[in-house]
Amino acid sequence: MILYFTGTGNSRYVAERIAESLGDELLSMNDRIKTGDYSPVKTNERLVIVTPTYAWRIPRIVRDWLTETDFPCAKQAWFVMTCGSEIGNAAGYNCTLCQEKQLTYMGTAQIIMPENYIAMFNAPQAEEARQIVARAEPDIDRVISAIKTGQKFAPPRNNLYDRFMSGPVNPIFYSFFVKANAFTASDACTGCGQCAKLCPTNNITIQNGEPVWGGDCTHCMACICRCPA
Repeated sequence: MILYFTGTGNSRYVAERIAESLGDELLSMNDRIKTGDYSPVKTNERLVIVTPTYAWRIPRIVRDWLTETDFPCAKQAWFVMTCGSEIGNAAGYNCTLCQEKQLTYMGTAQIIMPENYIAMFNAPQAEEARQIVARAEPDIDRVISAIKTGQKFAPPRNNLYDRFMSGPVNPIFYSFFVKANAFTASDACTGCGQCAKLCPTNNITIQNGEPVWGGDCTHCMACICRCPA
């Protein structure tokens, strides 16, 4: 089974490519997280987790959902992480998570996709984004080939910088930057409510025809990047 979490579509695209090539089932973690559904998930022995990179690790809400959810038939787990530049030492934490879940850790693969963390960076223009996705295709193919043949991913880079960013920087980043305080709706807002429907933490309510953000934001950027206005 292919499990995926997505904010703006990068990880969903990769997950769909993998699922189509392997003929495997797709499951959206967004839907389960949004509804607080931690019921056991029936899978085959192969579990592929596709997720974006948040502060050089998998998103906390993904980690928490995986921790609380049972996968009674799963035996092996591969992690595929999309990012704008790098994943740090996320692999080390994914390995620990597998140990906690009594799963055989099959490695972590990094797939560079168009930058979408617009709280800090600029998203590429359409043509540049298409080029980035095109360059990612061979890496996605290598991921598919490894999973199909039951092989572990090659270990990603793991230097002092990577360990520092995924280690002490990660909690500091969440504490100081992962907030919705600066999010507001402009006059362009149509009040369609799409942002509230997409929010995986139910952090957005529609008040007087406009979205209002609460204090449980995970900075997935779905509300902004997928706003039709």
